[in-house]
Amino acid sequence: MFTGKDKNSEDQAMDIDHWSEVNKLPENFQGLFQAEFSDNNPSPIIQNIVSTVNLDCKLNLQSIASKALNAEYNPNRFSAVIMRIKEPKTTALIFKSGKVVCTGAKTEEASKIAARKFARIVQKLGFPVNFVNFRIQNIVASCDVKFVIRLESMAATCSDEEHSAVYEPELFPGLIYRTNNSKVVILVFASGKIVIAGAKAKEDVFTAFDKIYPILQQYKRVQH
Repeated sequence: MFTGKDKNSEDQAMDIDHWSEVNKLPENFQGLFQAEFSDNNPSPIIQNIVSTVNLDCKLNLQSIASKALNAEYNPNRFSAVIMRIKEPKTTALIFKSGKVVCTGAKTEEASKIAARKFARIVQKLGFPVNFVNFRIQNIVASCDVKFVIRLESMAATCSDEEHSAVYEPELFPGLIYRTNNSKVVILVFASGKIVIAGAKAKEDVFTAFDKIYPILQQYKRVQH
C-alpha cells in the first residue's frame, strides 16, 4: 500500500488523513461490511485503528530485522521494518528515524498496548527507546445500512457550503462525502455499504454516522 523510500515512504505512511484522496481502501474492504443493529438502526463497526509513536532514537533496521522474530526488512522495496505480533494482532512499520506506525488494532486501548509491545521489543534489542508522542491517527469503521442508495442524486443535491459529495464512478465506485468542519471521510456505495475513515477517536465515528444516516435515508432507492 505504501511505496517509496526513506523520507518519502515515511511521509506517505504518516499522511493517513488523506488516504481517501487516492482511493486507498483497506485491502479487505469488501469483507468489512458487517452491521450491528440497535432499535432497527445499523451501527458502524471499527475495523482498523492506525496509531503512531516516536521511539525517540535512531534505529538500525538491518539489526532489528535480523534479531527480532516476525520481522522483515527489504530496503529495495520499502524503507521500514515490518513487524507483527499476535496479541493484539497488529503490524508495525518501524522507520530508522524511530517513528513507528501501528495498524490492525480494533480498539484505541489495544492500539496503545500494541505500540508499547513493539517499543519494548526494540528496546530489548539494545536501543535507548523512549515511548513518545503516541497518537491515534486514523480509525476506519464500516457498516451496511441495508438499502440501496441513489448516488447520482445524492452527489447532485447534497453539496453546499457545509458539505461535499463527490461521485465519479469512472474513477471510483463510491461517493466521497465530507463536511467542512471535520476530517472524517465517508465512502458511500450504492449497495448501502459505507466506510468511515479519518476519525481520531471512536466517538467521531459514531457522530459522523449519526449525521449521515438520515441523509442516506433521503436517497434510499424505492424498490418497485
